[in-house]
Amino acid sequence: MGTETLNQLRSKALMLPASERAELAHALVTSLNAPVDANATEEWDKEILRRLAEVDSGTAKYIDRDEFQQRLQTRLNSR
Repeated sequence: MGTETLNQLRSKALMLPASERAELAHALVTSLNAPVDANATEEWDKEILRRLAEVDSGTAKYIDRDEFQQRLQTRLNSR
């Protein structure tokens, strides 16, 4: 693909609404990764639905931003 074609695509993509740009970006990044594990996708879908059900039922345990950042930093430092 020539540079001109790439520039035209980029220009048109940047005119899309944010949600459509995000969808396009996701598709492009996904295309660079290894093949999708169908089982993993199914399991993530189940996990997402489980967590949403916890939120809806009021049983989800929330943490504030500071606690989240602290936990994340701890995990990153332990690697």
